[in-house]
Amino acid sequence: MKKIGVLGAGTWGIALAMIMSNCNHEVTVWSALPDEINALTKTRRQCNLPDMVIPDVIRFTAELHEVCQEKEVLFLAVPSQFIRETARSMVPFLKTQQIIVNVAKGIEPDTHFTMTQIIQDELSKAGVTGVSVAVLSGPSHAEEVARDIPTTIVSSCNDVSVAETIQNIFADSCTRVYTNSDMEGVELCGAIKNIIALAVGISYGLGYGDNTMAAIITRGIAEITRLGIAMGCDRETFGGLAGIGDLVVTATSKHSRNNRCGYLIGKGMDIESAVAQIGMVVEGINAIPATVQLAEQYKIEMPIVEMVNKIVNLGYSAKQAAKDLMSRDKKTEINKNDLYINYEDSLLKSKKGSNMKRVITYGTYDLLHYGHINLLRRAKALGDYLIVVLSSDEFNWNEKHKKTYFTYEQRKQLLESIRYVDLVIPENNWQQKNHDEESLFYEGL
Repeated sequence: MKKIGVLGAGTWGIALAMIMSNCNHEVTVWSALPDEINALTKTRRQCNLPDMVIPDVIRFTAELHEVCQEKEVLFLAVPSQFIRETARSMVPFLKTQQIIVNVAKGIEPDTHFTMTQIIQDELSKAGVTGVSVAVLSGPSHAEEVARDIPTTIVSSCNDVSVAETIQNIFADSCTRVYTNSDMEGVELCGAIKNIIALAVGISYGLGYGDNTMAAIITRGIAEITRLGIAMGCDRETFGGLAGIGDLVVTATSKHSRNNRCGYLIGKGMDIESAVAQIGMVVEGINAIPATVQLAEQYKIEMPIVEMVNKIVNLGYSAKQAAKDLMSRDKKTEINKNDLYINYEDSLLKSKKGSNMKRVITYGTYDLLHYGHINLLRRAKALGDYLIVVLSSDEFNWNEKHKKTYFTYEQRKQLLESIRYVDLVIPENNWQQKNHDEESLFYEGL
């Protein structure tokens, strides 16, 4: 059993408190609004979760020191625009070895910081050390979590042991937690998927259907992935729970405030009225400015995000935005050019079977230099197809105890640019080499 504080008494904060209380943890919930605390204490209900009765064992307080002191883990569940102020206020009550878990989703407009980066910034300014910061994200509507509907989410921290501590808090509950070491990627997904969900809602408001919804989701995750890769995040994050998983649930669900707000905008309602009718924070609108600025900074094309920005912030016609998206220059889904793809396919087909000689090499390939390139050239000369098995960030940190200057995705991109290399795949553990040789019939180097 752990002593846990939840800062924020909105739907998600209360849903998390209920799950953790049901797992026999001691939970205290804080709100900056005394009236909200009084109502929760009296009714044992959250106004946006009226059918859920909050267990009597969950304590409520309006005093920040009560929710922070003597707690092992603190879940920060306030809206994104209040993360910095709340983190700053928490500082005097924090102790070494505490864990702060952010569950808000957004990007700070001026600094472009994710929520955990804001928290770390405030801790650093105050000289606080020994406090770990992590993020919990993924496809998880509070309305369903509070009803014990099976849910899967992601616990992410640079220190995997901290992510696993959070994972264990939810053991034996309706919520299954996976770990991920790519904190920035997880948070980037959580912020930008809300903008894509706005776009889906707008399309439904315009009277479009499932085809359009599928197109926006598919191309939306492509936009988020492009930006994430440029920022050094792990590509796998965008195909996981924090990425496509969270995007699907936010873009399609009746519970999604971003989807519903977008629907009202598509119907012709002005932005302020649409947000007011939702009655809760619409995080996608808050995330637009920073996302547009990041796309410009990293020179990444994000047409759906750009159009949502035009509609929300520049008064552009939603119907015209849809036409503009459909009339863009023709594109390909695949980054490799047709000549390369055709060559690779013909090579594999001609060599398929016992005559196909594949060569594999393992390594970290950090700070790629001439020696590496020469090694790869000699390796390719030994066969028809060269596979480089590249140490993942998690494997380097946790098992090799090695620090790299570049992330896995950055090292992978450099290797893929070398003409001798045909394929790059991740190495996740020491046993993988035997498995690769037995199951994939690679010829070791």
